[in-house]
Amino acid sequence: MTMGVAVADGKTCFTVRAPRADAVTLCLFEGETERQIAMACSEGVWTVLVDRDLTGARYGYRASGEWNPEAGLWFDRAKLLVDPYAIELDQRFRFDVKLAAYGVDTAEIVPKAIVVDTQGIEQQPPCFQHGGLIYEVNVRGFTILHPEVPTALQGTVAALAQPAIIRHLKSLHVSAIELMPIIAWIDERHLPPLGLTNAWGYNPVAPMALDPRLCPGGVKELRNTVAALHAEGIGVILDIVLNHSGESDVLGPVLCLRGLDDAAYAKAPDGSLINDTGCGNTLDFGNLAVRTLALDSLRHFVKHCGIDGYRFDLAPILARSPGFSTDAPIFAEIAADPWLADRVLIAEPWDIGPGGYQLGNFPPDWLEWNDRFRDDVRRFWKGEAGIDLLATRIAGSSDIFGKQCRSVNFLAAHDGFTLADGLAYEQRHNWANGEDNRDGHGENFSWNNGVEGKTDNAKVLDVRAAYARAMLGTLFVSTGTIMLTAGDEFGRSQRGNNNAYAQDNAITWVDWESRDVTLERYTFALSAWRHARIDHFSAFPDDGQWLDLKGECMGIAQWQDAAMQGLSWSGTDYAFTVDRAGITAGPA
Repeated sequence: MTMGVAVADGKTCFTVRAPRADAVTLCLFEGETERQIAMACSEGVWTVLVDRDLTGARYGYRASGEWNPEAGLWFDRAKLLVDPYAIELDQRFRFDVKLAAYGVDTAEIVPKAIVVDTQGIEQQPPCFQHGGLIYEVNVRGFTILHPEVPTALQGTVAALAQPAIIRHLKSLHVSAIELMPIIAWIDERHLPPLGLTNAWGYNPVAPMALDPRLCPGGVKELRNTVAALHAEGIGVILDIVLNHSGESDVLGPVLCLRGLDDAAYAKAPDGSLINDTGCGNTLDFGNLAVRTLALDSLRHFVKHCGIDGYRFDLAPILARSPGFSTDAPIFAEIAADPWLADRVLIAEPWDIGPGGYQLGNFPPDWLEWNDRFRDDVRRFWKGEAGIDLLATRIAGSSDIFGKQCRSVNFLAAHDGFTLADGLAYEQRHNWANGEDNRDGHGENFSWNNGVEGKTDNAKVLDVRAAYARAMLGTLFVSTGTIMLTAGDEFGRSQRGNNNAYAQDNAITWVDWESRDVTLERYTFALSAWRHARIDHFSAFPDDGQWLDLKGECMGIAQWQDAAMQGLSWSGTDYAFTVDRAGITAGPA
């Protein structure tokens, strides 16, 4: 049975799953007036057919039954619940202690879903080229200060279709932009007392509901933006969070799944929530209803918006029930789905649960974020790793992926130091997060070339700039698909904060006026060089040879020489040189 809302022949059908509820009520809102309509149940699924076309109407649900959280029963008729299949919302989520208080009505503060008559689009192959450049974007932070984006569009998905943004993407020869979460999220409960808000969006409630601030035009806005980018040869990948929900732990709010079907969350034998995500709960992908919701969400964005692919946050969760398995049903279900089988699929291949680090273990048609590339490249330029390790990373990390070219190589991502900060700060500076600088990665393989943070010393700045060019050069000559976090091409800084998830302010907003134009032009040139030879980077290099800096073939002894300063690759159609002594890397 199809979940969610369907409008046809002047009637509107509402369907929601709540197998252990005693009763479920549809709540329709007109202004402040709430109209309640009883729903009928069949095998745990509740439905009601309203004899009107309710397109544009606002709605939610109330579920009645036993309140026994220890037994996974969170039924509280006072709680207005968001449809897990909601597509658009009338407002953003905001945390309030009332959301977790039994018997306290929450209709005034919970977003209402909007009935949307979605428009399907013609299915097209993904707009993406393996071996190309993925550009990781925080939509709000990337566009909110852009001087050429109209004020009304700054911070929104629609801003990405503006000429100035597209011009920048094309100068970088971006194959696809990867949008950090644009699904509506709720702040973690510890943030409001600190005066902070979640700036990243990795705390969603319903997996299809677009955030009204980032995407005020809803599905149509996303669809139009994707179409505009496709017209320029740029794909769109969604960073999607299917591993947990913003309902958090047992002290968290009752907003959606918890109040309808708490069995969606993975439990230990004693009934306690499994927390393999570090976010308070973990969605149970051994549960068919959870997998169905996930697959329906993925199909929705392809069928109605033209999305080219997905980056899965904490992807091992998809294959846990409770332990990670390469034979997990979700992999086969995606591969067999006609809307999803050809999409770009990217795993963040780790979570914090037992056996949670699964780099290299996803299906052969999946790409994977390769944090070993990030760490080993940083270690090489810091002087802590040898040429042999660097060559392995540049050549596609065969020690991890074999001869499958599945690595997504990156120098920095949203969680961690920016490229510039990794060269200016040895330790994290996360004091603004309100956690006494205990949060964020502790081992960053970063170093300060001179005085910690900013400096007016021209020599120090020159050294940092040289290292930035060398590391970018290493990225752009590497085999596999590469990823660049927005702003790293022109020296964006987060003032040493390597976990800026709670900084919706100048710390995470890209400062376009102060960007390093020299570094930006250098990155443009690197990208143009790579783009002209893109086919060479989507397969393992076997048409050339490794040389030392004298141009002689390297032997085993040289590979093992910790003091070796550089190497070069000479192929049939391209070449590059890495020289640590001169702090250079890039096309020969």
